Amino acid sequence: MKRSNIFKRESLFVPIIAIIVGLVLGALVMYVGGYDPILAYHSMITKIFGSTFDMGETIRTIVPLVMCGLAVAISFRAGLFNIGVDGQIIMGSLGALIVGTQVNLPPFLHGLVAILAGAFLGGLWGALVGYLRAEKGISEVVTSIMLNFIALYFSQFLINLFMLQEGTQRSETIKDSASIQMSWLSNLVDGARIHWGFVIAILAVIFYQVYLNKTKWGYELRAVGLNPHAAHYAGMNVPHILVKTMFISGVFGGLVGAFDVLGVFKYVAISSTTSGLGFDGIAVSLLGGNTAVGVLLSGILFGALTYGSQGMSFGAGVPAEIIRMVIGFIIFFVAAPGIVKLLFRPFHKKSKEEA
Repeated sequence: MKRSNIFKRESLFVPIIAIIVGLVLGALVMYVGGYDPILAYHSMITKIFGSTFDMGETIRTIVPLVMCGLAVAISFRAGLFNIGVDGQIIMGSLGALIVGTQVNLPPFLHGLVAILAGAFLGGLWGALVGYLRAEKGISEVVTSIMLNFIALYFSQFLINLFMLQEGTQRSETIKDSASIQMSWLSNLVDGARIHWGFVIAILAVIFYQVYLNKTKWGYELRAVGLNPHAAHYAGMNVPHILVKTMFISGVFGGLVGAFDVLGVFKYVAISSTTSGLGFDGIAVSLLGGNTAVGVLLSGILFGALTYGSQGMSFGAGVPAEIIRMVIGFIIFFVAAPGIVKLLFRPFHKKSKEEA
């Protein structure tokens, strides 16, 4: 049998084995560090599934990770590395905050306009990176990192100037009419902060799948990602495609910021750092192979681990550094199925010989 065919029939089980291997290694690290791994994992599972509130909050944690994964994935497919999702999230937050606090509109319409404002500002921030890369040849990695800082301090400047809540380090609270919380669903899960972003995230995954695989624009995007020179000689407008792709990527990022402001926190806190969600989105995207279903599944895995890790901290006293290592082990082995196959190849050969 050829090596490439090994585990072909069992390919569905490889991710499961990878998670188990990651958990075992994580348990070893915790044991060496003097912590009870069984209690830690039990606490993690309890945190995720222990109550309807926790399950609702787990879903809330998953939503931004899926959106960030899509933001990074679509740029990857066009041959771009969007490391600036954090900045696009900030601009999305700012757009939603301005509409949510400074504009008067009827309920539902207010939230919708605020979401669109956040998505548009995030899209513009992403398109700026695409423009600088397409027209000026400037690396998108450099510009997007710099734009993260510009977005952070620009947002703080505007909040301090116009929307600061007196005596605090945060903005005013958005008007009730701009809230996008799903009250009926939130009540079903004991007050967990479920919002319409949950529905939009599912629609975004469907959009990503259809746009990339069923439309002319998606075909052009993939062609540019595979070989921009060949795409150019085939008559495609490569600079336009790059700017458009980064705009869509920025829209995904901007939506994350809008969801946080309109559905979760209701305000923007003054902070000296970005959320880091954009960097988590890189892991989600790579783990999901830049495909729609893959990003959705990896976002679910990453989100569940992220929320469940709070249980490890509170229930077993495991420090945050070890928790991140455990999550890293799991994601590493899921993302590297070849290593898992290599580890289990001797057992596979033995079972074949016995058969």
